[in-house]
Amino acid sequence: MIDRYLTGNFAPVTVEHTESELPVLGRIPPELCGRYLRNGPNPIGEADRATHHWFVGTGMIHGVRLDEGRACWYRNRWIRSREVNAALGEPAGPAEPAYGNNTHVIGHAGRTWAVVEAGAPPVELGYELETVGVNPFFGTLPGGVFTAHPKADPDTGELHAVVYQWPDLQDRVRYVRVDRDGRVSRTVDVPVPGMVMVHDASLTGRYVVIYDLPVTVSFDLVARGMRFPFAWNPDYVPRLGLLPRDGGAGDVIWCEVEPCYVFHPMNAYDDEDGNVVLDVCRYERMFDREVQGPEGEATLDRWTVNPRTRRVSAARIEERGLEFPRVNPARSGRPYRFGYSVATTGDAFPAIFKHDVQSGRAEAYELGAGRHGAEPYFVARPGAVDEDDGWLLTYVYDEGRDASELAIFDARELARGPVAQVLLPARVPYGFHGAWIPDGAAGPSV
Repeated sequence: MIDRYLTGNFAPVTVEHTESELPVLGRIPPELCGRYLRNGPNPIGEADRATHHWFVGTGMIHGVRLDEGRACWYRNRWIRSREVNAALGEPAGPAEPAYGNNTHVIGHAGRTWAVVEAGAPPVELGYELETVGVNPFFGTLPGGVFTAHPKADPDTGELHAVVYQWPDLQDRVRYVRVDRDGRVSRTVDVPVPGMVMVHDASLTGRYVVIYDLPVTVSFDLVARGMRFPFAWNPDYVPRLGLLPRDGGAGDVIWCEVEPCYVFHPMNAYDDEDGNVVLDVCRYERMFDREVQGPEGEATLDRWTVNPRTRRVSAARIEERGLEFPRVNPARSGRPYRFGYSVATTGDAFPAIFKHDVQSGRAEAYELGAGRHGAEPYFVARPGAVDEDDGWLLTYVYDEGRDASELAIFDARELARGPVAQVLLPARVPYGFHGAWIPDGAAGPSV
């Protein structure tokens, strides 16, 4: 298993491309004017196969710019860091990061930010994906500690995040609120029993949800030199924390759940009875037998949390393996009907799902033999009324070409297949998260 995350389409690419002549199959919706960006680990130089983990390695941004029905360019760029600059023989930048943030890329406050798992500060990028440098939200981010998964409030334009970092925050997690102007306006430190891996969070109208689940720092893995030393901890009590959006650490409502792990929630909201509804990609356990990357398949489950009784009830929405869930950003933290994800089967990502969480049914578009999808990002059609009136954007890797494409689907008619395919000159390795950042956007794109 030690070669798994350094071979095939997990393997890093070794060349940066700038390509403006991109073949297009079908018709790109002319309303799409902006950039579709995606981040992921892309180690530079020789990785230590014994200590490597899929979650480490300097980040590389892959981006396609669309404008009025045209595919204007494809670029892939390493996020410049000390390691990357040294490997490429480039001089140090004015605000050179120590680490190339590799997990997500977002738009906020008119800027583009690369963010990362486990706490390093955001790195600002230019429009053509050049590294501007470390930007801890204009000096307002305490300790420079942030997360890969801020949640945007569609009404206020604020970002809400739950942050962890080893070893600086080993006995607590931190809630961070970033206003529309890109400056931190509120933080709350919340004590936890151990150095827990809190990959993501959820946001509702009333609460920020903390996932305090049994994956913690393993000192055995630290001693082995593992670059991401987190493992399953059967002695850690799994629970959810409901932090009132204007509350303090003492106001958190803790609710125990059955042992499991969640990387990514699909969405969350407050229901009419005052409960908190959480739709999550749930694993039975994580980093137990496999410590160099995820293990098992996630199901889509619904947790309904009663804040008064502190009880959590569970129901299964989708049995088939899935990951990287998304919703219409306008429905984030609100009652919703449709969600989207990529199917997972071992090391294959063979289909895109559209979930109707009200009926429990899911529609799948099979990508075809040797073709593998990624996180599907929903972009609403301008002036849309219906929740699913828009497009899904995702990168698809084609084994036959040994290259990738940007596939664009009509979210209302997923079964029709892509309405457009922008063929890229290279692979986009399996990676993590991204965003559609429209030109001139004032609000967040996360």
